[in-house]
Amino acid sequence: MLGGVASVAIFTNQSALSNNGFQVASFLVVRSSNLSRKYTIPQPFFKIPGFREHIAHFVASNNGNLARKNIVFAIPNEKDDAEKEGSDYYIDYPVIVGQKEDGSSCAPEMETTFSLLPCGEGILRSYEINGKEDGLLAKLMAVHLHVLAMEQWNASKLKMSHKKYLVSATNLIHYLALKSVNIEQLKEELSSICFLNLDTINQHVLASLSAGIRLLDNVKYDSSSHSISYSEGISSTKSLDKQMKGEFSINTLRRRASHTADLLLGRLPEKRNTHIMVTVGEEAIESETLIKDLLNAGTTIVRINCAHGSPEIWSEIIRKVKRSSQILEKPCRILMDLAGPKLRTGKLQAGPCVLKISPQKNAYGQVIYPALVWLSSPGAGSPPAHVSPDAILHVDGEELLSKLEVDDVVTLLDARGKQRTLKIISRHPIFSGVGYMAECSKAAYVKSGAKLYIKDKRRKSSAGHVVDIPPLKQFIKLRVDDLLSISRDGQNEENNLTSSTGVHRIACSSEYVFDSVKPGEPIAFDDGKIWGIIKATSTSEILVSITHAGPRGSKLGSEKSINIPRSNIRYEGLTSKDLIDLDFVANHADIVGVSFVRDVRDILLLRQELEKRKRRDLGISLKIETKEGFEKLPLLLLEAMKMPNPLGIMIARGDLAVECGWENMAYIQKEIISVCAAAHVPVIWATQVLESLVRSGVPTRAELTDVAEGMRTNCIMLNKGKCIVEAVSFLHRILSNHSTKSNTEFKPLALSSHDF
Repeated sequence: MLGGVASVAIFTNQSALSNNGFQVASFLVVRSSNLSRKYTIPQPFFKIPGFREHIAHFVASNNGNLARKNIVFAIPNEKDDAEKEGSDYYIDYPVIVGQKEDGSSCAPEMETTFSLLPCGEGILRSYEINGKEDGLLAKLMAVHLHVLAMEQWNASKLKMSHKKYLVSATNLIHYLALKSVNIEQLKEELSSICFLNLDTINQHVLASLSAGIRLLDNVKYDSSSHSISYSEGISSTKSLDKQMKGEFSINTLRRRASHTADLLLGRLPEKRNTHIMVTVGEEAIESETLIKDLLNAGTTIVRINCAHGSPEIWSEIIRKVKRSSQILEKPCRILMDLAGPKLRTGKLQAGPCVLKISPQKNAYGQVIYPALVWLSSPGAGSPPAHVSPDAILHVDGEELLSKLEVDDVVTLLDARGKQRTLKIISRHPIFSGVGYMAECSKAAYVKSGAKLYIKDKRRKSSAGHVVDIPPLKQFIKLRVDDLLSISRDGQNEENNLTSSTGVHRIACSSEYVFDSVKPGEPIAFDDGKIWGIIKATSTSEILVSITHAGPRGSKLGSEKSINIPRSNIRYEGLTSKDLIDLDFVANHADIVGVSFVRDVRDILLLRQELEKRKRRDLGISLKIETKEGFEKLPLLLLEAMKMPNPLGIMIARGDLAVECGWENMAYIQKEIISVCAAAHVPVIWATQVLESLVRSGVPTRAELTDVAEGMRTNCIMLNKGKCIVEAVSFLHRILSNHSTKSNTEFKPLALSSHDF
């Protein structure tokens, strides 16, 4: 009869993690009260006093070939003296790694033990627990001891975690230990008896394994048809109870995860399990009602991107958010994203200050709906929420605005010298004065300075002129096989966006890219909408041949993203701009978003800068948007957990998809959520969520599925757009219906025998 079972813990890739501060054991540490004795294992296995052997097997799958590896399950000898409860035993065991087809080790290519790709592309093969003759209970106990071994080997490093994160960091180590061994067969066996799902225990690994062992031991389950009784238990009742209760109990860890999310994101609104975050910019200043409408629709967090705007604009946005939040009594937090070392296209010179007014026409070119034009004085405020003009004209001329009445006709000469008329159809009181809605039945190109007149039967009186027409945004239209020159200096003027040789020109705002890229490397623009191959490089220029664009070409404008996935660019962690912006963020925001986090050095620098500013309470959102950041996610979390600051992760899927490959995104985002669940760290689901709804007012079916996936996280982020308020309201209804299923209109499906 087996009175105790020990397991050899197989840990892989020792050098990679140890270089980053956390070590992976190459031997097993056993901490279990009834294993606190001396053991012996006869040759040819190990020489340790006190064991009789009971041999199981791990089957290592290597490219379809199975190779047996002997693993020892042991029975303590009765004659050995028991030692102090909880003693540690170190069983020396060599590190075993996977192999490529040519027989070479995969280990040197590995960045971390948390890996994604098949062996040969940078990941170790793990080991499959097999051998039904050893019993399901013995297999689960082997995994349990493997998890404990990882914790013990990293105990000294775990103690460096802040006290508020120590338990969560420990559970993360447990999860990584569980992931390091392929336990697919064990999962199937446990699932076949409806017993334990190892895919859902991320938040409470040790307690779930302990509970499983305890239950299996009690029912004396035998998976191999051999009657093996574990009446005395493989771990003492006291030891397992301790792991199932206290700070590592399932309920305690679930509450800890919920509390950690509340610390970072704030309390959830009633009837919702997920926060809604919205990105805002200058449009929030231009509109008097946008922030209020967003909060009323269900927004709980407002995001400001420090890559755009200025401290003056940010201050006004924050003032409006805080004021609206107080008036409406709806809590709302502020997240400010640092720009980070992101590669972007430089600014193109602004285009002419012309506004096109276009009525809607049918297929025959006949006007079916005139364009709606809003007229008001500068600074008077935005149009009311219930009107939706096609164009806004600010008029410098109190005389005109004071004399205008409904049914009056205003005339103007457009940029082409053509006379156009605007018929006043309604008058509206606004924030500071009045505004008028007018109809325009012909296309017009209105520029700043255009004079307006009130048309009268007897005379044409001068009334005012148009001001503050914004400049048109310039862009380059790229097609497949076009050549694009990226310059270092950024002095692109309107006339030389395309040279006489047909080469398009644009600048890059990040100069260090020119020293790192090589010919033949792929390059992407605007979150992967445009792709090309680098043809030539110099210290001041990069020449790109476009390989992918829209059928009619794709527009590339100012401040659009540039990604070079295969290039070894030497990025800086926090840029000089980030450090300046961090001064503002530390004084005004609730959460700082750290962009393009790649390794623990970025976390160390952030910690130093926050300590300088005495903001140990500022929330931190680490943005995962590169392959390196994803591969090192556990290390990033463990390093960040040394700080007391509330912590979260944002899945920035735009850059992440370009960097890691579109085909890998579904798996990558799932893995990020799993790791963060184990660390009890909240996750923000970002990039292109309900994008069609935000822009056009109608969602796609795929976007609804994306929202359903996002509901597994703590917060869903929407980007700005014309229909953003409607999108927030729509998302709020989805999230509310999900959390209160009883509100749904649909009844459960009922099947009868006639259905078959």
